[in-house]
Amino acid sequence: MNILLALIPVTLLVVLVAVALFFWAVNHQQFDDLDSPAVLPLLDDPDQDPAAPAAADSAPPSPSPPGVDRP
Repeated sequence: MNILLALIPVTLLVVLVAVALFFWAVNHQQFDDLDSPAVLPLLDDPDQDPAAPAAADSAPPSPSPPGVDRP
């Protein structure tokens, strides 16, 4: 039972820290835009040049297996 004398204040301290962090996040606009971060990975990179060949296209052809002549 004596452990409750330690656990209750520690629990109250953890709850107070969590509430303080939540209000800090709200006051610093952490929850203002919840949709854009989810869409950002799906967007194309604006600095990529679509006319430039891809690295896989410019790679030399792979060697043919032994005994097979390439035309």
